[in-house]
Amino acid sequence: MPTAVLVDGAFFLRRFKHRFPEFADKTPKAVAHGLRYLVHWHLALRVGPGHVNRLGEDKLLLEETEALYRVFFYDCPPLTKRMHTPLKRKSIDFGKTDDAAFRIAVHDEIQKLRKVALRLGRLNDTSRWRLSEAATSRMIQQPNRFIPDDADFEIDTKQKGVDMRLGLDVASLAFKRQVDQIVIVAADADFVPAAKLARREGIDVILDKMGDHRAAPDLVSHVDAIRDCLCPFPYPEDK
Repeated sequence: MPTAVLVDGAFFLRRFKHRFPEFADKTPKAVAHGLRYLVHWHLALRVGPGHVNRLGEDKLLLEETEALYRVFFYDCPPLTKRMHTPLKRKSIDFGKTDDAAFRIAVHDEIQKLRKVALRLGRLNDTSRWRLSEAATSRMIQQPNRFIPDDADFEIDTKQKGVDMRLGLDVASLAFKRQVDQIVIVAADADFVPAAKLARREGIDVILDKMGDHRAAPDLVSHVDAIRDCLCPFPYPEDK
């Protein structure tokens, strides 16, 4: 039976440069290529060690084999609302920011990959400003000298529907016996129920935490193995 790969998109984007330092540019095409490599790396470990060496040489298309069921990429559309900065009340249209354009372009590139399903949740409507971690640390260390500025704040947004979609996909894969192995690319404890359900149904659950040492202990303890993807190969010629 094949393998399904379930990717927490926000986590993957956050850890991308840490895990793929060879990619000097974090472009949408680079992100899609990194995702494709990560999937191939896990599949190659399953279909045989010989394929690992061949992977970068002849661009073996493992997604064309029966080894892969599908890749599920879970994310949210970017924030597009207009807000005012908390102190100077400067208007910002987040839909026109570089971050929003990048996120949309990443989703477009990922959807071009073979056997990839993009699962989009939504952002909570109650987005608000909050002090960044760095600003909070400064305020705690020097409360009498701390004078906040707009640059000390960041948007606090909450994803909705991502965990639910992942849980439903895991339940469907498990109960319909569509796969016998699931690779979860995440580090959040919110994915523990999905991992436990899959294991109860006899599915081999692999965790790829992309080298994040802060991965939730509960998630680490409820999987069958941990394998962090290594050694990315260069862009294909037809990039």
